[in-house]
Amino acid sequence: MNNDHDASLPEGLDLRVLSAFVDGELPPAERAAVEAQLPQQPQAAARVAAWRAQKAGLQALCGAPQRNERNERGGRAGQGDDDEPAFIVVRRPAPSWQRMGLAACWLALGAGLALALGPLAPRLTGGAWNGLSGRPPSFAERADIAYAVYTPEQRHPVEVAASEEEHLINWLSKRLNRPLSVPSLQEYGYSLVGGRLLPGEAGPAAQFMYENRSGARLTLYITGISRDETAFRLFRDGNRRTFYWVSDRMGYALSGPIAEGKLRSIAVDVCSALGGKPETWQEH
Repeated sequence: MNNDHDASLPEGLDLRVLSAFVDGELPPAERAAVEAQLPQQPQAAARVAAWRAQKAGLQALCGAPQRNERNERGGRAGQGDDDEPAFIVVRRPAPSWQRMGLAACWLALGAGLALALGPLAPRLTGGAWNGLSGRPPSFAERADIAYAVYTPEQRHPVEVAASEEEHLINWLSKRLNRPLSVPSLQEYGYSLVGGRLLPGEAGPAAQFMYENRSGARLTLYITGISRDETAFRLFRDGNRRTFYWVSDRMGYALSGPIAEGKLRSIAVDVCSALGGKPETWQEH
């Protein structure tokens, strides 16, 4: 039996192919073939998006240096073929006992830090986590991570471009099992770039990306959640800001690096355009 095969994936897009695609190890022709198939294979596309997000998160946590493949071939910086994030690939795996021991050590360290620093989190972040429990909900954190991972992309920032907006909306509506719409941000100078499917906390999530003439980007993240509330909150991570809210058991998060006042104004309009009632928000 081939343990690398996943029967839920279409022929030609098994786990080995997708893994090599994410790691940039496929020849150009095979890579182009995978890129052509992904928009029609949401399950495979979601797996690729999840792996890329995980690798980007690990790179950010471990401080892995950025590299550019063209630099390694003698080309100029900033002109990589795919502008993909760089990652450290370990070719020779450590023994299983060593990996298990290391994982246990990290787990124990993480648990200890969580217990020690958990009560101090709101102070350490300057009030950046404005929630009842001192942390933002999972969907807001996922929205922030998705913004950080995909907005730097130049060639592949979205799965489906704005030129196919009707297909994009129908596809994501079907995947999230509810009708979606894309609010216009033209009055704020932002045009729709497109969108993509992402893995959410308990199911699929959608990300719509906008861009202004100077290249600054905003993202709108939408996913189903298990609770309902009317609070409107702000989550900050460095220079990134996310206003998030819940309406009809759907979580929404608008992320970007712009001033809080302007981002809040846009979030209010987005909430109204999507059928919410921002006038009922209890802001925190």
